Formats: sequence, C-alpha cells, structure tokens
Amino acid sequence: MLPWLTNDRFPLYLAPMAGVTDMVFRGMCKELGADVMVTEFVSAEGILQRDDRTRHYTEFDDVQRPLGVQLFGADGVRMGEAARKIIDWKQPDFIDINFGCPVNKVVSKNGGSSLLKDCPLLKSVAAEVAKAVPVPVTAKMRIGWDAQHVNAVEVARILEDCGIQAIAVHGRTRAQGYTGLADWDVIGQVADAVKIPVIGNGDIASGIDVEVRRAQTNVRGIMIGRAAMTNPWVFREAKHYLATGEHAKPASIEDRFHFMRRHCVAAIAHDGRGREFEILRSMRNRLMNYTKSIPGGKWLRQHFSQVSSLMQLDDILAAYFRHQEELAHAPEAGAPAPLPV
Repeated sequence: MLPWLTNDRFPLYLAPMAGVTDMVFRGMCKELGADVMVTEFVSAEGILQRDDRTRHYTEFDDVQRPLGVQLFGADGVRMGEAARKIIDWKQPDFIDINFGCPVNKVVSKNGGSSLLKDCPLLKSVAAEVAKAVPVPVTAKMRIGWDAQHVNAVEVARILEDCGIQAIAVHGRTRAQGYTGLADWDVIGQVADAVKIPVIGNGDIASGIDVEVRRAQTNVRGIMIGRAAMTNPWVFREAKHYLATGEHAKPASIEDRFHFMRRHCVAAIAHDGRGREFEILRSMRNRLMNYTKSIPGGKWLRQHFSQVSSLMQLDDILAAYFRHQEELAHAPEAGAPAPLPV
C-alpha cells in the first residue's frame, strides 16, 4: 500500500540522482514542497559487503518520509538480501529498483537500464525483491534500450505481475541518455496498460508542465529531476500553479544565495569531519547550477568554479551584490570586477 498515491493525491517526487539527491539536498527539497523522496541508487553488492560508503547513501531522517531506498543489481536473490538489510537498518517506506540508469559503470554490470534488454532477468530481479521484503517495492525504468527497442508497456506488465506496486517511467531510452525530448506518449501508454500507479518523469520544469502531463495522461504522480538541480523551488512553484492556476513568484536572487550558502553549511555539518575545503570543492557544480537564470550568472560560475571556503563564498556573493547596486546607478557598468587574489 502506497498511501501517498491514493486517488485524491497527486504527489511530486524528487527523482533519485547520483551525486545530487543526498540527505542534505533531499531535506531542503522537502521544505520546498517535494512530497516523496528516493535515495541515490545504491549497489546491492555494496550493501551485502557492508561497505560504509554504500551504507552512507541509505541515510535519511523521518522528516523526509515517505522515502524509498533505490537498489541496483542483476541478481534478484542477492538484491532481496540487500533490501532486507536496509530495512533492518533504516526501515524505509519502500524499496525502489533501478531499471533506468544509463551510465556505463552500472550497465556494464547488467544493472540499471541494461535489464530492459533481458526481460526474463528483469522479471527474476523484480519478483525476488518483491517477495523478500515486508514493505512495498517500486521500480524506476526507461521506455526502452533504444528507439528500435521501446518495450516499456511489456516491461510494466511484467513488473505488475511480479508484485511491483508502482512504476516511475522516464520517457527516454537508454541510448538517448538525457538528450532529446521525453516521449510522454509512451508514458501515457504505460499508465493505460497497468492497474498500478505510474509516475511520469522527463522534461518537467514548471507547474504548467505538471498540469499538462496530468491532463494528457493517466499518470498518478510526477517525478522531477534535473529541473530541481537548478531550481529546487520548482516543487513549490508547481504546487502553487496546480492550486491556483497562476504562476508563483520565482525565487529572488537573495533567496537563491541564501539557499546556496545554507546548502554549503548543511553539507559541511552533515559531513561532521571539519572538511570545509573538500566539501566546498565538491559543491562547486551544485553552486554553478543554482546560477541558471541569474543576471551575471557567467561571472558567478567562473568564481564558483574555484570556491574552496565559506569565507570565499561570502566574498563572491558580497561582490555580486555590490555590483548590482553599481548597476542600478550606472547601467553602463560591465561585469563585476575580479575578486582580489
């Protein structure tokens, strides 16, 4: 039973994204309106080997519920064992199986989207995990391996027969990666073909996108991924649009900068080892993503690409605001001056 997918609800999921949807980011998206969380994918073998780094990916707090831990692998029995271990540790609300990841290091181990080419193996994995655990099991998949092998409807029916209780469908093939457009016609076909809830995923960046896909298909929820990397306010904005039919006021530059700094501070605190330099360095791409749509974003990205301390981050933000004030009085002014070395 997945109570967040009952008929009177239409939840917004934060898509699992490796290197992005860690515990800190999930918590911040929850505050901004995301309804359901899924962890970064974790290796079933890593769990069984009690690898501390793998186990770290399963961490969450109760505020983030409902939350699922996503597993990948190609041995159903072993994955079932790993799922049981996770439930003993953390008791997530559901286990999610990754049948969608397109990256080579996962596909080369017969995990992720590679299973879309081997339906008997996919069936074995789904059935073994579903019968191994006392919590619901869901799955995330792509519409097929490539344009010549779009088999999402067939796969969805197999998963339903195996006891999978909901399916998130990303409307691209493995061959597409993240290029081209998501095929919502196929997502709609999947939603029509099975009785279990289908969550649509792909090219959702606004409340209008959510409303259109809800109206055009029988999906029971929407999953938002890359748009949240640049605009985590997308969940709040989408809910506002769904409730009122009006666009919410976008996050201000001040809101964005407050979020950036708070994210960095929370990441350092969560790490708990005083590794400010290492954490800020790992946050560079995240900070650069947050500058999308900000005037002067190119200048910010140049400086964020080298940031290594909170003090340096504060200097960058202060320099940016000084320049904005200068622009207000001298419109001909150019980019912010370089920061002192």
